[in-house]
Amino acid sequence: MRSGELARIAGVSVRALRHYHQVGVLDEPPRSSNGYRRYGVRDVIRVLRIKRLAALGVPLERMPSLLDDSGDDGADVLDRIDAELAAEIDRLTRRRRLIAMIRAVGAPPDSPPETARFLALAAGSYPSFELAAFDRDQTVLLSHLLGDSGMPGMQRFYERLSAPDLLPALASLNLRFAALDPAASPEEITAFAEDFTAAFAPVVQDLTDTVQGAVPHLLEEYSFLLDDYCAAVLNPAQQQALALIGSRFATD
Repeated sequence: MRSGELARIAGVSVRALRHYHQVGVLDEPPRSSNGYRRYGVRDVIRVLRIKRLAALGVPLERMPSLLDDSGDDGADVLDRIDAELAAEIDRLTRRRRLIAMIRAVGAPPDSPPETARFLALAAGSYPSFELAAFDRDQTVLLSHLLGDSGMPGMQRFYERLSAPDLLPALASLNLRFAALDPAASPEEITAFAEDFTAAFAPVVQDLTDTVQGAVPHLLEEYSFLLDDYCAAVLNPAQQQALALIGSRFATD
C-alpha cells in the first residue's frame, strides 16, 4: 500500500508519516519501480503503536526503545509522564481557582490575583476610566517588579485599601486627584498630598516595612519604570502631587 492508504487506515496524515520517518520511529520502506513507498501490514501496526504511545504522552524520541522490543518495559517513561501530568493538573487546578476568584469579585481578568478584590471594590471610586486604568496598569507593573517575595506585603496593602473604612476616603481623594489639572495652585497640590498622607500613612508604611531591607531585584533595578509611567499618563500637577506624597512617606 502507498502512504495515502496507510495514513487513511491508521488515522494519521501523510505529513505525520513523513515526520515519523524523519525522527526515526518509522523506517522508510522500499520503493516500487515507479518510486512510490510501499508499506505493509507491519508498518500499519507500527504506526498504530506510535499513536498509542503518543496518546499517553510519550515523546517521539523515547519511542524507539519501546517500539523495538529492546527490553525497556517503559516503566520509567510512564512514571515521568505521570509525574508531569500530576504537576500539570496542579497547575490547572490553581489556574481554575484564580479564575473563579477573579470572576467572583468581578475584577478585570488581566489584574494580578492578589489585587483583584481591591480593583473590583474600588471600581466605583474612580471618577474616570482613565484614572481606573492608571491604577490598574500601575498595579500590574508593581506586582511584577515586587515578584513573589514582595507579593504578600502587596496583598496586605491592597486588602487594607479595600477595607470599608478606607474606601470612602479613597473615592474622595481619587476625585480630587482627577481634578488636579495643570492650572492647579501649589496650595491645592500640597493640600491633596497632605490629606492623602494622613489618610493612608499606616497602609503605605506596612508595604514599605515589608520590602525594606529586602527590595526585590527587579524593583530595585527598574523602579524608574513606575516614574516613567506616571510621567507618560499624568499631568504635571498630578505628578507633583505624587512626588510630594513620596517625599512625605520617605521622611515619616
